[in-house]
Amino acid sequence: MTGIVETKEALLAARNKELDLVEIVPGQTPPICKIMNYSKYRYEQEKKDKEARKRRKVGQLKEVRMRATIGEHDLGVKSRHIQEFLETGRKVKITVNFRGRETSHADLGRNLLETIKENFSSIASCEQKPRLEGYRMTMLLVPKKKAESQRKNEENLGIEE
Repeated sequence: MTGIVETKEALLAARNKELDLVEIVPGQTPPICKIMNYSKYRYEQEKKDKEARKRRKVGQLKEVRMRATIGEHDLGVKSRHIQEFLETGRKVKITVNFRGRETSHADLGRNLLETIKENFSSIASCEQKPRLEGYRMTMLLVPKKKAESQRKNEENLGIEE
């Protein structure tokens, strides 16, 4: 049925087809309705939502924390973690924590972050340069594939405008 139909006629048509009369656009005059199997519709919607949740990438940003006075072996372990995260396509936020008067030696933390940046320059690019925020110095590394695709998107947007 199409067009404007009385509510009683629409309900009768839905019962004859053994389906439900579902209001699609509420609050409109006249209300827009559709004859359908509502339980089947809900089931399909739940399946779509579940599938969308599976595909959703959770935890795109990983954080690796360290101190400015980190040992060589510990730095190697942290570097392997950073490499794993970057290879799986995740952004990595590297945080160097300072305690007390260590903030007066922020250059140690900056040198550490610059060293890490140079070590991963082949597979990652620096999205956020090292910056000091209180007792923390942070830097953000992005996998090269993502960084290149973001630059291309920005260039395309610039061309279209």
